Amino acid sequence: MKRAPLFVIAGTIAGLAGILSYHTHPAAQAALPGASSPATAGAQAKRAGAALGKHKAKLKGAGAAAGSVQSVVGATEQYGYGELAVKVTASGSHITDVAVTTLQTAEPYSQQLAGQVIPTLRAEVLSGQSAQINGVSGATYTSQAYAMSLQAALDKLHIR
Repeated sequence: MKRAPLFVIAGTIAGLAGILSYHTHPAAQAALPGASSPATAGAQAKRAGAALGKHKAKLKGAGAAAGSVQSVVGATEQYGYGELAVKVTASGSHITDVAVTTLQTAEPYSQQLAGQVIPTLRAEVLSGQSAQINGVSGATYTSQAYAMSLQAALDKLHIR
């Protein structure tokens, strides 16, 4: 019975050493499509706002055809670990693509988690053709922020 505490302590030390030795590389953020660094986030937001303004002007002037391809960026949503915005591309009322245009996280683990979760959320949107998606367990806040930004984009496109 005296060996059990020794194994628990040794396991705890080994686990702590593993956690402390784990570090992500700055390239991990660049590996996520559409992710932006804090330095470029402001510039991207301005470009997206300007593009959205031009896009709205075109829609008002030309009247969007039912089969025309449109892309809209949803609201940038703040969540417990950062912020994110989703861009939706649709042809008529059919969602053809979804991409994350802004992803800023407070810590590397959140960045890594988002990188794993976002492809799953994207697949759900494309298969379900709506913002009614199942959240990913362990990434509840990220899933909710994704769904809220997605819904804002769909509202701009007048898609339910």
